[in-house]
Formats: sequence, C-alpha cells, structure tokens
Amino acid sequence: MQGEEKRRLLQNQEKNGIWYHWGPYLSERQWGTVREDYSENGSAWDYLSHDQSMSRAYRWGEDGIAGISDEVSLLCFSVAFWNGKDKILKERLFGLTNSEGNHGEDCKEYYYYLDNTPTHSYMKYLYRYPQNEFPYEKLIKENAKRTSHEPEYELMDTGVFDNDEYFDIHVEYAKADHDDICVRIHVTNKSSKASEITLLPQLWFRNTWSWNEKNTKSTIELEDKNLVYAQYNPHACKKYDKYYSNYWLAFDKADEVIFTENETNNKKLFNSENESRCTKDGFHDYIVNGNKNGVCQCKQGTKVAGVYKKKVKGNSTVTINLRLSSSRQEKPFGTKFKAVFEKRIKEADEFYKGLSPDMNEEQRTIQRRAFAGLLWNKQYFEYDVKRWLEGDKFTPKPPTEREKGRNRQWQHFESQYVLSMPDKWEYPWFAAWDLAFHCVSIAHVDAEFAKKQLTVLLRENMMHPNGQIAAYEWSFDDVNPPVHAWAAYQVFKIDYEQNGKKDYKFLEQVFHKMLMNFTWWLNRIDKDNNNVFQGGFLGLDNISVFDRTEMMHKGVNIEQSDATSWMGMFCLNMLSISLELAVFDKIYQDVAVKFLQHFFLIAKSMNGGESRSLKLWDDKDSFYYDVINTKFHGQEYIRVRSLVGLIPLLAVTVFDNKFLDELPEFKAQLNWYLKYRNDLVNDVDFNYSVGSNEKILLSLVPYWRIVRLLNVMLDEKEFLSRYGIRSLSKIHEKQPYTIEFQNETYSVKYEPAESSSGLFGGNSNWRGPIWFPINYLLIDAMRSYAGYYGDQFLVEYPTGSGNIQNLYQVSENLSRRLISIFQLNKGGNKPVFGGSKTFQNKKDWQEHVLFYEYFHGDNGAGIGASHQTGWTALVANLIHELKSGKFDAKKKNHILFKSDKPAA
Repeated sequence: MQGEEKRRLLQNQEKNGIWYHWGPYLSERQWGTVREDYSENGSAWDYLSHDQSMSRAYRWGEDGIAGISDEVSLLCFSVAFWNGKDKILKERLFGLTNSEGNHGEDCKEYYYYLDNTPTHSYMKYLYRYPQNEFPYEKLIKENAKRTSHEPEYELMDTGVFDNDEYFDIHVEYAKADHDDICVRIHVTNKSSKASEITLLPQLWFRNTWSWNEKNTKSTIELEDKNLVYAQYNPHACKKYDKYYSNYWLAFDKADEVIFTENETNNKKLFNSENESRCTKDGFHDYIVNGNKNGVCQCKQGTKVAGVYKKKVKGNSTVTINLRLSSSRQEKPFGTKFKAVFEKRIKEADEFYKGLSPDMNEEQRTIQRRAFAGLLWNKQYFEYDVKRWLEGDKFTPKPPTEREKGRNRQWQHFESQYVLSMPDKWEYPWFAAWDLAFHCVSIAHVDAEFAKKQLTVLLRENMMHPNGQIAAYEWSFDDVNPPVHAWAAYQVFKIDYEQNGKKDYKFLEQVFHKMLMNFTWWLNRIDKDNNNVFQGGFLGLDNISVFDRTEMMHKGVNIEQSDATSWMGMFCLNMLSISLELAVFDKIYQDVAVKFLQHFFLIAKSMNGGESRSLKLWDDKDSFYYDVINTKFHGQEYIRVRSLVGLIPLLAVTVFDNKFLDELPEFKAQLNWYLKYRNDLVNDVDFNYSVGSNEKILLSLVPYWRIVRLLNVMLDEKEFLSRYGIRSLSKIHEKQPYTIEFQNETYSVKYEPAESSSGLFGGNSNWRGPIWFPINYLLIDAMRSYAGYYGDQFLVEYPTGSGNIQNLYQVSENLSRRLISIFQLNKGGNKPVFGGSKTFQNKKDWQEHVLFYEYFHGDNGAGIGASHQTGWTALVANLIHELKSGKFDAKKKNHILFKSDKPAA
C-alpha cells in the first residue's frame, strides 16, 4: 500500500492536477540560456552572465536556490544567504560557462535533492554554504589555466571546506493542503566554532510587465509585522489561462521584512535611467553594502524577503519557519505546523516503501534519492520562438542577424509547460531523448505525469509540422535518437502493471504523432532512399572520429550504423504499439504490416545490401561500423569500435505466437513474407520457437552475429567495465583510430573520463565513459533475447573467463555493475566519488549520493553534470527490476505481447 500520497495522485487526476499547482519548478540557472540571449552572435553564456544575473530582470523565467513556484513561475520562493564575507549575496548557484571550464560548463556548488514526493507534498533540499569567502575568482582563474587533458578544479579543491567550516542548510516543504505550504529552514554549523549567517527567504513575482503591458504589475505588501500579502494582477494571469489565488507569506519572528522591485538596474549595468529606484539587486546592496536606498521604504514591491541574522554556535542548529498559503492563517506556526511535517514525512516513507518493500536499506536510499532528484528537476519552461525572434513591445528590436540564426525555422514553437529537465543548472532546458528516459523512471512513481510529459513534446505548438521532434533549446533542428516510441510503450506497460488498466487513449495519442515523426525520418534522414540512415551526431556527440553532422553539411555521405539501428528499433517499437492497439481496434493491423515491411527492408540494408560495395557489418572485425561514402573516394569503413556498433542489438522484440490468432490480417501478411520474400526475411533474425509456449523473435542482428557482438561487448579488454558498458572500446587506449580524409587527419582515442575533444563544445564525452541510457537499453535487449532463447543461448561472462551464463544472468550482472557505482564496496568507498578523499573518508559527505551525467569507464567515478538525475535515475528502475523478478526466466515478463483483450 502507498497510502495518502497515492490518494493525492488519484485526486490530481480528478481535479486537473490540483496538487501540482506548486512545486520545485524554479530553475537553478536562468542566466546563460538561449531564451535570455538577445545577442547578435548567439553567445548565450556571455549575453546575460552570472555577474549580471543579480541586477538584471529575466524575460522568460526565474532562478533561485531550493526554490519553488506556481505552475507558470509567476510567484516564486527561494532562499538567499550571506556569510558576512562574500562579495555578493548568495541568491543563485554559481558555475563556470562553457568557455570558462576546461571541460565545458560546470556548477561549482554542493547541493543535494534529499527527498520529494510526486505531488510535492513533501520536499527536502540540502545546500552546503562555506563560512569563509566563496572563491569565485579562484575557481575561474584556476580552471582557465588548465587544459582539456587536466581534471577540473573543483570547489572542494579550493580548501574552503577544510576544518568543516561550512553550514548545512536544509530546506523542507510540507503541504498542509495543495495551496498551503509549510516551510522549515534548518541551519547547522558543522564547525566547532560559532559563526554568523544571514538568511533571506524571498518571495517575488516574475517580471512580466517590462515585456508586455505596463499595467500587469503584481504587488506584494506588508500586512502585519511578519505577514505579507501577494496579489496577482489579473491582467498578468490572462496569458496563462488560469485563475490564481492571492497568497499570504508568514515569517516566524523575522528581524525585519524588506522590499524591492524585480526590475533591471539599468544604471549599474548600462549607465541609463532605471524604471524604478528599487531594483532586483536591492537586497544585495542592502545586506552586503549596507545601502538602505536599495530597498523600498513604502513596504511594498514585487519582491520581499524576511531577514534573519543568526549567530549559530558550533555543532548546533537553528530553525526558521515560514508559511505560504492562499488563506490568511491566524496561527501559522501553531502545533499543527510541526504535525504537518511529521505526517507528510511518514506518508513519504510509506509511499516509497510500498513501491519496493523487499529492498535493503542501501538500495532503498539510492532509489529514493534518484526519484527525489528526478522530481526536483521539474522546471517551468517558457519559450515563444516567434516572440523571441521579433522582440517585445517595450524593448529594442533584436539584431537582424537573429533572422538567420538559431531556431528560426521553429516559429510555431511555444512552450508554457512544466517539463522534466536533465539538470536544472547545467541543462535547464528540455532535451527530447533525455526526457524519454526520464519518463520511464517517473512512471514508477507518477505514471500520469510521465504520460503527459511524453505527449507535450508531440503537441502542435512544439512538434514541427513536418514531424520532427524539437531536440533541445540550443538547436531544435538537431537529430536525437528516436526513443520516444520506446519510452511511450514502456510507460504504458509500467502504468498497466501498477494500475491494472491499459491506457489505450494515451497510446493512440502518442502513436499517431509518432507516425508523423517516423515519416519525417524516412523522408529527411534516408538521403539515398536505400534504408540506410544518416542522422548526424544523434546525441552521442563526439563518439565518431569527426563531427558527423558537419560532414553531412559538407556533402559527405556517412551511412550510420547507429542511425540505421535506431530506425530498426523505432520500427519494432511502432510495430509493438500497433499490435497492442490492434487488440483494442483491429484497424491497426494494417499499419502494423507497414512497420513489419520497413523493418525487413532496414534489416536487408543493414545486413545484406548487395547493391553497395560495403555493408555496415564487417566480417573481418565481426562488428558494425559507419561507412563513409564520397563521390571520388568510394566507400570506406570508419573502424571505430564504439557503441555505434552495439546499438544494432537494441532492435529486438519478442511476443507470443498465440497472440497472432487474434490478428488474422496481420498473421496472413506475416506468413506471406515468410513464403514469398525470403530475400528480406533471411537478413532478419526472425524465428518461431516450437512447443507449448511458442514465441516469435524479431531482431535486426542475426543469431550468429549476436554471439560475435556479445563476445566483444562482454570483453573487459574492450567494452565491459566493472561498472557497465563503456561507450568506446578500451583497445583504442593503446591503439587510437586514425583516418586521413580530404587532406586532414582525424583521430579517436579511448578516454575514460572527460574528453580532450572539442567537438560539440567542451562537454562532449562519449569516448570511453559509461552512460546509463544506452546501458539500460542494452540490458533491456538482453532480457528480450533471453525471453526467446532461454538457456539455449549461453555466453562467456566476462569473455575469456570460462564462466558460462545465459542472457538473463548477463543482464542481471550488468545491472548490478551499474548499481554498484552508488554502493559501498568492500573497501568502504563508493565508486561514484572516485579519488576524492573528503567524499570517501568523511561520512557526512559520503552519505549523500550524487547522480552524475556519466561515469568513468575504469573506476566508475561520477563526471559531468552532478545532478543529472534525469536519465541516470534509471538506476531506480534497475533496482526495482532486480527486486521484481524481471531477470527471472520463470516469471517471463520479458514477453511484450500476450492475449489480453480489453474489458468490455
């Protein structure tokens, strides 16, 4: 049983998401984003920098630390701090831009998402704040000195946390009701010495009036000594098509309550006149510089803060209480205030324990933290491309260069949604293929939200009319792997497992839009109309020897193993969905035949292709490669042993033969192909098993090639790491791959951590590290192969070890390797923390797990975005699957289709 939280989720469905109205939707970095960039050259990182952010009102969103907001971020709340030594008030997280970091952008702070429930009825966040001056300049200068071959210089390396001279600041939210939020801030001095800190819990309205009508300004005013009243302007709410209640924020014994305006300080930044005497940086100016002119004396404005100056004794804690409510609470901090927290914490425990009751405590903690990070990474994302290109009524017209710049072909695009972000600091914008994986994890705790996320990107105001799915904010035109259909079907099945009801309406909604996307792939990516695809970098950034997208722009044709394989997988995903829907409505049998036909054609080109001098499979190396094809040089293999050659394994599905008896038209077409088109079927691993439990296997890779690929994939000298499957074979460490092409030399070398390559910016790192999304898909594929072959398919694991396992055992062991990244090993260390002595040796640091973007190919250390609990949250799925028996052949829940007619 999952109790009250489950009840709230059901109430959400009945009352139009009422419990979603407030949540962690505030970004952790609005500065340096494409939305806020109005430069001539598209240099988003420089146009609105961290230095400017405290003084400059944002156009499209807001940011803050441990923040929450309403669903459209009109009214926002977060916490600011000052240790008495910093040069600036700490209102937002600091990090390096792409050009400042020696490995790309990187947040230089320590913060943790400790807990969160799907309805955000309870949330907990930890921020670690140094008691000595924050080393902003030192971080910038030291990283500037370092090359791409050196590690990043981190906040811990500066010594600012030595001697435990820091505060642990826990921010907790507990909803007494959907519009009544209790807030607790615990400040713990981790040092033995007393230390002073100033806290400013802040409430403010997003600035919409500077860009739209001037009469849409909302107001916050002092109603009592420790009570403020925030009143939405009705004109400001019209655009967002919702009615918003007004809110009271109660401070528990603040030293004072101060006001300012959320307006740009034009005088400071541009030496021009200010719209208002009070500006966005007024609190900074007042707290840090003692300038009383920076705050409004009239006790009203669009931004308010309670000021708490505390001297915290060594190793002790002080607590501050607040309450944000749509009704005026007579006793906001009475006995019921504490009871709300106790009740919500108990309910959260009950919810997560009910999710996986058989886990040990370590596994449960990892999974719960992964879900917490996933839920904290929700963010309101507003972006109207046409408005952004043309400019606003009350601002100067954007430079004409923008008409030829970024996202100009997406003027239909308009988002006003809460979206699941990869990382709210490093990637505070949606990424289409990331989001697909997010939803497969989110579905375990909130299937309705996962389904809505998958449909949002397919709406007419986001999906291109030609069928392309927008990739991500920096370039909607880029091509991501087509995993949306796979994710939708996974979410459909998880929802069914949890609720016992198949949501055919959701599946149909996604399917019809994915038909458009599939057609776009066929028309735009298959350049030569030969069922071999050229998708460009496909989200794997610098995995190839050169920029595949750039080469395509230069007229070079690269026949891609991964692009073609993704399309094979896409075909089988759409086939699976259409057959599922055909049980519900027989008309889908015809379209299922379409995907069967496409799959056969792709498999023929992938594995046969007599019309071409080179097929993508190389018999000599027993591996799939990209093929470069030019008019004057002919065809040549790009012999890089990477995930590009393993992705063909992902195109596999297994279903019950008996299932076809319910679909006679599809069965007839299938038999026709078997009888009359052996030329196509022979290049597919297409098998019936015999016996009482007949099954059908469709696989892009024939059986004997699967064996040879697994021999490479499970070789510890190549792809198999102690912590998962590497993105590039380790053989390239001593044998870099080099190719001469068009008078230039290109090279790829195995790099287990950050890449020294500058392709796609400084944060492109697919030349050795372990990435959770591809590992998860490979594990899922192994289960499918095992579902058909059972104990008949045995391999050495690892290769050359003499240890023989079936594919269920292989997939289980791969899962355990990935999970072990976050677990204590026999030496008392967690691989995720690498060689950091502080994180490994101090319990206070080691106990808080971070879910990084990717992981060191040899030692499992976390690298890249430290809070990318988007697709790395898949670890929660792996833990769940270990406990639910997905690796147990007896349960057979690997089978995709069973005769399961919908209830009348």
